[in-house]
Amino acid sequence: MSSENQKIKVLGDFLKSRRERIKPDHVSIVGRFGTRRTPGLRREEVAHLAGVSITWYTWLEQGRAVTASREVIESISKALELTSDEHLHLLRLANYGGDGDSYPNAKEIDPELQNIIDQLNYPAIIANNRTEVLAYNRMASEIIVDFDAIPVEKRVMTHLIFTDPNLRKQLVNWKEFADFTLGVFRMYFDQKAGDLWYEEFVRRMCEESEEFLTLWRLHDVHLKKAIHYTFDHLVAGRLFFQLNTFSNINGNENLHCCVFTPIAGTDTEQKLVHIRK
Repeated sequence: MSSENQKIKVLGDFLKSRRERIKPDHVSIVGRFGTRRTPGLRREEVAHLAGVSITWYTWLEQGRAVTASREVIESISKALELTSDEHLHLLRLANYGGDGDSYPNAKEIDPELQNIIDQLNYPAIIANNRTEVLAYNRMASEIIVDFDAIPVEKRVMTHLIFTDPNLRKQLVNWKEFADFTLGVFRMYFDQKAGDLWYEEFVRRMCEESEEFLTLWRLHDVHLKKAIHYTFDHLVAGRLFFQLNTFSNINGNENLHCCVFTPIAGTDTEQKLVHIRK
């Protein structure tokens, strides 16, 4: 199957997952299309709300090669009550996102970028869209995980979040962070439909982690944003960070830098001073 056909199929799967999520009692047309046998809205109801034919919407959800204008995609998004992140994701899947793919997936970085994060007093990593960690500073190994002790091929944050027992134990808001991490990863996965690396990685993760499999089936997506990271350090105690992400490093949309910044009003900054000594 071509990558474009794969993308159409992913778009259909995404629409289906969002349709089944909606509670029917929130929609005014409920009851117009007969007895309900499945959770969420029917295809007929979404088509009615979006102002498109039932047959056409069914084909779209089934992953058939049908042409959809941006106006129609916008109408479907509104009918499915998509969040802003989900709305942008749908536009990208329908090739209306405006994002290019001029850079191949980054596997290494310039030494100058490593030098930059080495100067930071806070934990910092540089990763690609696969969440492979390509660079990290000393504080990242001290606070997040000991990256030096992890083989290069295993330094994938999505993998570590779900499989590293120490990280799981010390990350206080693990569920929130896991939901966010997987939502961002899912967005890249969908947009890279047909990419063998992504498909093999997800297959292995679904086998290794029941929690990953459960969340993966939800098909939730998230854009990168600032998120809190609460960590119980073995020596310093509880630390409070805001994870800030800087994307498109030097114009490369496949590279981003994550900096864990101490939250003002906590004693995290002072505790980091002692860790650095």
